[in-house]
Amino acid sequence: MITNLHIATTLGLTVIAPLVYSQPAGSQRPNIVYIMSDDHAYQAISAYGGRLKEYAPTPNIDRIAATGMRFNRCLVTNSISGPCRAVILTGKYSHLNGYVANEDQAPFDGSQQTFPKILQKSGYNTAIIGKWHLESEPTGFSHWEILPGQGNYYNPDFIDKKGKHTENGYVTEIITQKSISWLKEAMSAGKPFMLMMHHKAPHREWEPGPNELTLYRNITFPEPETLFDDYSGRGAAEKTQDMTIEKTLRIEQDLKLYRDKSGMKNTGLGRMDTGQKMRWDEVYDPIIRQFYESGLTGTDLVRFKYQRYLQDYLACIAAVDKSVGGILDFLKENGLDKNTIVIYASDQGFYLGEHGWFDKRWMFEESYRTPLLIQWPGKTAPGSVNNDIVSNIDLPETFLEMAGAEVPSDMQGRSMVPVLKGKTPADWRKEHYYHYYEYPGSHMVKRHYGISTERYKLIHFYYDIDEWELFDLQSDPMELKNVYNDPSYADVKKDLYQRLTGLMKKYKDSDTMAKSFLPK
Repeated sequence: MITNLHIATTLGLTVIAPLVYSQPAGSQRPNIVYIMSDDHAYQAISAYGGRLKEYAPTPNIDRIAATGMRFNRCLVTNSISGPCRAVILTGKYSHLNGYVANEDQAPFDGSQQTFPKILQKSGYNTAIIGKWHLESEPTGFSHWEILPGQGNYYNPDFIDKKGKHTENGYVTEIITQKSISWLKEAMSAGKPFMLMMHHKAPHREWEPGPNELTLYRNITFPEPETLFDDYSGRGAAEKTQDMTIEKTLRIEQDLKLYRDKSGMKNTGLGRMDTGQKMRWDEVYDPIIRQFYESGLTGTDLVRFKYQRYLQDYLACIAAVDKSVGGILDFLKENGLDKNTIVIYASDQGFYLGEHGWFDKRWMFEESYRTPLLIQWPGKTAPGSVNNDIVSNIDLPETFLEMAGAEVPSDMQGRSMVPVLKGKTPADWRKEHYYHYYEYPGSHMVKRHYGISTERYKLIHFYYDIDEWELFDLQSDPMELKNVYNDPSYADVKKDLYQRLTGLMKKYKDSDTMAKSFLPK
């Protein structure tokens, strides 16, 4: 048994409380803390390098990379929030777990097999706190307290077993406080625990917290090379989407540049109390005045919108980074760090101006790749970097094997435990299968499925249009040129066709299956 006096100064709070950690003698089953943000691009984590590293560092998230493993090629099965969450719970592709899209979607079927249920049965204390976004009541958790729908940044509502209630404060800080409170209780229960701490941030509309409002106000961020991409060399899907910074990013709602402040009342900002609104206006009123006096148009307006977007988005991430630091400090201060696995991930990737876009959905790299950092004390070498193709569908199998629980044979991923120990099996996957369903809908990205290998990516846009695209990631890492009709790639194309067909059979998917999910 470990006892100490914990002084929690996380997020500005000072709470002095005796904490007790009790675990059965000889128990080796690790605790698991899974931290997931919403729409956090790997490009916005300094451990991954890139153009933003020196401008918006994430020192606490980087601590997980420094003490564990950074995965450079973690690919999602369906790049949109709800479906990614369902995949992580079930270890099954969207067409099998039944949750294929965010819009026009029935609630997640909580009666089905999930990894938290299996952990519960094997003796784990389980909890989820924060964003759920599956429109159903969580199952398999000893404790749950979730945001309704997308949730709000300021003074958010939460739902628990007793019903809905409102909390005063900033959502990232509140989720962290609630998570630490639950960890305190879990420490004394004498059981290993698994916590899923799910942040709303940095989801649209990117409302920075009171402690980050001015953080990047005077920073000019470097632009991506493809900010003004004209989509030449690609097909109809790229040319007809609705997710550009130029045309889709809204001046008022997204950038918070309200000419008429009464418009804020119908947004998340309308939940602010007097003090919060006063601090907000002190920062945003000068920006609003300067913008409407500038008369920006054309490329100058796009550049301005890009900067405002990143200033708010990255400020939201700064609060998440502080949250991660608070959790890591708590674990260390209370003697839990040596037997607690900590994972940091996002539900999927996100665009930060690449190809002129924001949002996700595509099988292209920025949305297809999600950040994944795992710290497993005593098992994973500090500072490890892995380039194998792993996936969010591998996470539940990994958690179960880490906990010593049986992995069901019908889960479709594969445990990353040997990879985390630095011993990737010789038969580890060399290709990955992807399937996106939500069209028509927000951002109008057409349905597509495909296969990605280390070097190539073959994509089929189906039903809405019938077009194929092939990209050579070695010669064209920014995915600017479709070489599907280039005869020099005939053999590559034939090989990818066969491998794609094999994956669809393996995962029990097909065009016919996909058609069953079309909007009625």
